Amino acid sequence: MFGRFKKQPEKLVYAIIPAAGSSSRMGGGNKLLMELDGVPVLCRTLRVFEETEGIDGIVIACREQDVAEYRALTEQWGMTKVKNIVVGGATREHSVLQGVLACPKSVGYVAIHDAARPLVTQEIIIQAVEAAKQDSAAAPAVPMKDSIQRIQSGKMVENINRETIVAVQTPQCFDIDLIRAALTDALDKKLPLTDDCGAALALGQPSTMTEGSYENIKITTPEDILIGEAILKGRKA
Repeated sequence: MFGRFKKQPEKLVYAIIPAAGSSSRMGGGNKLLMELDGVPVLCRTLRVFEETEGIDGIVIACREQDVAEYRALTEQWGMTKVKNIVVGGATREHSVLQGVLACPKSVGYVAIHDAARPLVTQEIIIQAVEAAKQDSAAAPAVPMKDSIQRIQSGKMVENINRETIVAVQTPQCFDIDLIRAALTDALDKKLPLTDDCGAALALGQPSTMTEGSYENIKITTPEDILIGEAILKGRKA
């Protein structure tokens, strides 16, 4: 007779790792397989989520030709939280949506994180996830350091108050039903998006900003490998 008062299980949190990029700005080779201090970029990224309490599983969305290699890599490095590796789509939004759709029904929240951001910390992840549980959408961000100008035809035409501008990072965390609907809607309408927070905002849901880090860089060009190595060296000091 007391069955109806049984406590419901807490919804799971999965990390979605879009990894289907072409690495075109790296000058050749797959940047996710390049090493930072002896560890492939992808594995460094996965390892942070693997070690973060409250992350229950990981889904990787990648190119079809990378599935077997990434699966072997995750097994080699002992990534036990990787539950699925799915084929991504033509755009980042397609890839993320494929990752979201691959989550089991028990998942209530997702943390969407660039595969090429291997220097994220557990603290950044936890803060963003907890904020998303409260507000449905959250992402880490850092204040802009440089002067921001709007340009037209190569000329500065307007000074932008940098106090109102932040650089948004990942993981961008959401209620799974919200981001599934937001990405589906954005793809149907062919909206020009730069990130997943933009998809949620287009659906009317702003994201809460949490504390990011200037060290949470995205590996995009060869110089970023050198910067990443320097950050790791500083963390060891």
